[in-house]
Amino acid sequence: MAGKIYSKPIVFTLAVTVAVLAGSIVMMAYPMMRPEMHPKLENLRPFTALQLAGRDVYQREGCVNCHTQTVRPLRTEVMRYGEYSKAGEFAYDRPFLWGSKRTGPDLAREGGKRPDAWHLAHYANPQVVVPRSNMPAYGWMKANKLDPASVKAHMDALGLPYTAQQIAELATRTEMDALIAYTQQLGHAVEKKKMAGGFDLAAVNPFGSSPQAIAAGAVLYAQSCAVCHGDEGHGGIGPSFIAKKFLEQPGYGTDGEYFAIIAGGSDVKKAIGRPGLADGGMEPFGAQIPPDGIWRIVSFIRAQQLHEGSEQPGVEKREHETGGKH
Repeated sequence: MAGKIYSKPIVFTLAVTVAVLAGSIVMMAYPMMRPEMHPKLENLRPFTALQLAGRDVYQREGCVNCHTQTVRPLRTEVMRYGEYSKAGEFAYDRPFLWGSKRTGPDLAREGGKRPDAWHLAHYANPQVVVPRSNMPAYGWMKANKLDPASVKAHMDALGLPYTAQQIAELATRTEMDALIAYTQQLGHAVEKKKMAGGFDLAAVNPFGSSPQAIAAGAVLYAQSCAVCHGDEGHGGIGPSFIAKKFLEQPGYGTDGEYFAIIAGGSDVKKAIGRPGLADGGMEPFGAQIPPDGIWRIVSFIRAQQLHEGSEQPGVEKREHETGGKH
C-alpha cells in the first residue's frame, strides 16, 4: 500500500499537504489561541484615553524610527536601560512599537525616570536638555488640542476601558500632554529594582574638597546634572541642592546620601528617608558614571553649598569633619 502512493504524485502531494497542515494546527495554531500563550504581567494596566492619544502621536511622528522599546536580556543593555523586556508587558500594544534602530536611546523603561517638566522641555527643544541630540523640536504640539471623538474611536476599536468624563477632559488637553502621559507610563508593569540597599548612606567622600576633584566634578555635573538642577545647583526642572533642604526636608544630606541618589536615582528616596517632590523623578546614573566620578560630583555639590553660605544646616558639620579645608 505504501509503495503504491509513491507512484501517484498528485495523491502523495495532497496527503503530505494534509499531514503538514494538521501538524501545524496541532503544534502551532491551537496553542497560540490558548490564554496561557498570551500572559499579562500582574501590574499591567490598559492605556488611559490620554495615554493612548499620546501613543497615536508617537506613532504618527515616527518616533519608533529612532527609538526602540525593548531591552534585550544582555548584561550591557540591562545595566544601561533597566530590566529586560517581558512578553506579558505588551498585551495592550497593538501594534508593537519595539523598533529596530537606536538613533536615540531605548525608551522601554523611560516612565518615571524624570519629571513631567523635563519631558516638556525635551520635547519642546531637545538641544536645550541634551545639547548633542539631533532630535527635532516638537514644541508646536503644545498648541494642538486633542480630538475626543477620534480618541474614543481608537479606545473602542482596541477594547480599552474609559469613562465619559475621561473622554470629555481630552478637549482641554494637548498633543504634548498626551505624549508626555504616554512616555511616563512606559515600563510601568515591570517592577523596578531597588538599588538603595547597596549604598552606605553614612559613607564619606574620599575626595573631600580637593580642588582637582571639584574641577572634575564640575565637568561631569555640567554633562549630566545641570540641565535639571541648574548650572550652579539653584534648581530648575529638578530641585535646588544649595537651598536649606535636601529632597524637600530641612538640612543637607550626607555624602553617602548624595552618592546614593545620584547612583540609584529616585528609587533610593525612601531608603534615605526623604521623599522629595511627589511627582519628582530622577534616573539612576550608576551605570553611566563610575563611582569615582560620582564622588567628584559630590565634591562639586559641596563646593557650591559652601559658596552659597556655610551657615546652612549640614555645612558646618561638614566643615568640622574636614578641618575647615574647603
